[in-house]
Amino acid sequence: MSNNRAYRVAILGATGLVGRTMATILEERGFPVSELIPLASERSRGQEVIFNGKPYVTQVPSREVFKGVDIALFSAGASASREWAPVAAAEGAVVIDNSSAFRMDPDVPLVVPEVNPEALFDKDGQPEKIIANPNCSTIQMVVALKPLHDRYRIRRVVVSTYQSVTGKGKAGRDALEDELSGKIPEKFTHVHQIAYNAVPHIDVFLDNGYTKEEMKMVNETRKIMGDEGLSISPTTVRIPVYGGHGESLNVEFEEDFDIDELRSLLTSSPGIIVQDDPGSNLYPMPLSSYEKDEVFIGRIRRDYWNPRTLNLWIVADNLRKGAATNAVQIAERLLGRL
Repeated sequence: MSNNRAYRVAILGATGLVGRTMATILEERGFPVSELIPLASERSRGQEVIFNGKPYVTQVPSREVFKGVDIALFSAGASASREWAPVAAAEGAVVIDNSSAFRMDPDVPLVVPEVNPEALFDKDGQPEKIIANPNCSTIQMVVALKPLHDRYRIRRVVVSTYQSVTGKGKAGRDALEDELSGKIPEKFTHVHQIAYNAVPHIDVFLDNGYTKEEMKMVNETRKIMGDEGLSISPTTVRIPVYGGHGESLNVEFEEDFDIDELRSLLTSSPGIIVQDDPGSNLYPMPLSSYEKDEVFIGRIRRDYWNPRTLNLWIVADNLRKGAATNAVQIAERLLGRL
């Protein structure tokens, strides 16, 4: 931010949970915005988004509206991203897309700033025109895995997730609230009743028996970490909490590790807060990650049966670090290069 320049920033999907969180985080972090341009679908046209105490009226996307935009944060779904990201990029904006549209495109970088910031720039040091934001569950996992992989080399990861209903946006949150109040719909938003339940089914099942959400964690992690040989076995589960994804990881390394050294490594790594004192009942929980931007790690222990394997418990706010904060952190890395 040292060039003292302010930027025109568009948010596509500005009236959704992630879009509004993006605006909040831009304000909280003092991002140098000269003008905010909130964009959404026709049904949200005219709604107001408050930014730095000033109301901005939501527009629908068009080629004209992207003219002069420096940074476009997208969180309106894959179809909207496929339609409008090339348009915005052609008009000169750098697009940071939170959907799945471009994540596995080999020509589009998939970035978590604590892990692979170098991927943001082309061979000439210029920002890529479209940058993909990973899936929420992937982001918090790779923040934890990166320093461990660099030091000990990871052979295999078994991960089970415990994902908030806000992973499905406002509809997911509203569904839980309705069910808790006794309103049972004809069709469940979370496939089955989510109130008082846990549903091991996020996104559609594929022919290999895994869900699309689970395979996102496999493929995205390999791309971000730059290691196609990583073995990752995920199970993703939706649980009835409003915010914060939990993940239980069992990580097998190629070599042995010292648990104190490993704990110190995690503590000193960017974006991580270690909360690990079981004797005082201190460990990460969704409530403790609420409206925080870090990845919280606890229950750090050697696997009882395999000395080269580690167990971890990871929690992060899925609307913030799992989506909006990561996008804004990417934008911060571009300042001075636009």
